[in-house]
Amino acid sequence: MIDLKAARRDPGGFRAALARRGAAADFDALLAADASWREHTERAEALRAEQKRASKGRPGPRELEHLKALAARIDKALADQAEAARRRDELLARIPNLPDPTAADGMDEQDAQLVRTWGEPPAFGFTPRDHLELGSPRGWIDVARAARLSGSRFAYRIGDVAMTELALYQFVLRTLAGKGFLPVLPPVLVGERAMFGTGFLPTEESNLYLLEKDELYLTGTSEVALAGLHMDERLEESDLPARYAGYTTNFRREAGAAGKDTRGMFRVHQFDKVEMYVFCLPEQSRDIHEELLAHEEEIARELGLPYRVMNIAVGDLGASAAKKYDIEAWFPAQGRYREITSCSNTTDYQARRLNIRFRREGRLEFVHTLNGTGATARALLAIMENFQDEGGRVAVPEVLTRFGAPAAIGRA
Repeated sequence: MIDLKAARRDPGGFRAALARRGAAADFDALLAADASWREHTERAEALRAEQKRASKGRPGPRELEHLKALAARIDKALADQAEAARRRDELLARIPNLPDPTAADGMDEQDAQLVRTWGEPPAFGFTPRDHLELGSPRGWIDVARAARLSGSRFAYRIGDVAMTELALYQFVLRTLAGKGFLPVLPPVLVGERAMFGTGFLPTEESNLYLLEKDELYLTGTSEVALAGLHMDERLEESDLPARYAGYTTNFRREAGAAGKDTRGMFRVHQFDKVEMYVFCLPEQSRDIHEELLAHEEEIARELGLPYRVMNIAVGDLGASAAKKYDIEAWFPAQGRYREITSCSNTTDYQARRLNIRFRREGRLEFVHTLNGTGATARALLAIMENFQDEGGRVAVPEVLTRFGAPAAIGRA
């Protein structure tokens, strides 16, 4: 969440920043609720002071009557204070992070700014096929049987495709481990605190799967569990930056995606993912954000995927992000670039919610946190489309064959 004390000191600066995200009205409501809370707090404190003075000595009947009336007024003031605090905290929970000054302006995904491109889209002498057509009728990726089993937006990955996807995750995990990331296999079921702490509650509730009987959520990214790794902890300055690479199966309802990416497994309810997560000093987060992007680009280049980097518009950011980059790979069958990874600087937004601080010169400060995609199956889909031949065979990047992938999908 944002720093409310800092917002009181600089309401104009905060309002201008949040206006870029369309959150100025919510911020105004927050300041009004905060002012109401402070007013009720001051009134309650004044009444308590009056009660303390009136209680000295031996009060007579008139004094006792006055004390009784004071107690009733205090009860009312405390009730008003509690209601104002509830309203203030409710609004505070919904205020997004302040956008970075270098994040792109705009409210929609079309407003993202192109940073750079790499590689040339392949030129085919035939009409390229997408990942479902490539597998037909052999069923490399079978969404029909998955739908019969689980409903829409699920998929079986079979045979060489399954081995290639597993090799992709192993390749990315090994690559990140070589760059100082500690591999982690975290829980995928978490409590409400972790979902709130990472900013997925309350604004993303419609996209979450909740096991009501157990009061646990299925995570949509290992970012949640990795952020919670140091929840309520006090780190030492020397511990930072702390880099983690998590691998999990993830679950998303994809609410609001009706009619969007319904074909195949580009947008599904269950998927696997390698995720980078970093805890760092506040002054380190901007540089580390660029480092995460560099790691993602290196992985895309190692896979040989033509891609472009986009600076995402502030109105299209998740609540916790101050700035986000997407890497979009070229998908020949669709004739366009599509997102395969993203990385975000969430500054101290998640750390405040999760109460993660570090000691520096005897004082406690909130850490900054960042997250970035190592790989999902979207990279696999891009490989299948970019490296296909006219006969429907897919050449697999050599870096993946070292981790158990076949040299080609659909081998003769």
